[in-house]
Order: sequence, then structure tokens, then C-alpha cells
Amino acid sequence: MRIPVLNHSGHPLPAYQTAHAAGLDLRAHLPEAPVTLAPLARALIPTGLSLEIPVGYEAQVRPRSGLAVRHGIGLVNSPGTIDADYRGEVQVLLVNLSNEPFVVRDGERIAQLVVAKHEVVEWQPAETLNPTERGSGGYGSTGV
Repeated sequence: MRIPVLNHSGHPLPAYQTAHAAGLDLRAHLPEAPVTLAPLARALIPTGLSLEIPVGYEAQVRPRSGLAVRHGIGLVNSPGTIDADYRGEVQVLLVNLSNEPFVVRDGERIAQLVVAKHEVVEWQPAETLNPTERGSGGYGSTGV
């Protein structure tokens, strides 16, 4: 799939790190200065990229597992969705869930981008739903 992209960051375009990876790594675009995330703080980090996602697809912004396990860095709205009609800069809402400050530097890989097909829903009002074994069992209903 070819996706038009504007790159104002000066960094390489998002890339897969292995042959069978689903996500492309996004980099921070912080040419003025690094951003320090205090414990429990969050910050919107620019990437310098704008995308033209095809209709019928979305781009999902997801956390990087290495940042999560080593530094407690995640995304507040995970996954974040980039819709096909959005043309603004892709930004990543990082959160520091650790007890230590974390410095985000220009060019650092901060998130993953996964492009996925989606369906358009048409609601069909109904009086009942087909029964299942689970039924209305919610959180914790299937046991430990």
C-alpha cells in the first residue's frame, strides 16, 4: 500500500524494524529542545509527519513495548486513531507512568503506527439479540 506523506522532520520516514513487524516506528520531532516528562506527566509530542490515509483505513498510534518495559512510557489514548480525512501533523500523547523523569529527544523512536482496514457500520435497530453462552457477562465474568 502506498500512502502519501509530508515529512517536515528531517528524520527518516517511519520504518518497520523487522521483516514481519506490523508497526512502523514514529520518531519525535523536537528540533528546539528535548521534552522532559515528569512522573505521571503527559505531553503531546510532534512527529513532523502528515499522512493521507486511504478511505476505508485508519492509522493506529500505539506504544512501543521497549519504552513501556524499560521506562514506563505509554500512550494516554492507546491506540490513537488517525482518520482518512485528517491532514494535520501526527502527534503522540506520551505519558510517564514511572517514578523517574524521562527525556524525549529529537529523532527518538516514541511510538508505532499500524495501518488497518476498517468497516463502516450501519446500525440495525432490533428488539432482541441472538443469545450466546456468555450472555451479558462483563468484566471478570469468564473467571481467572
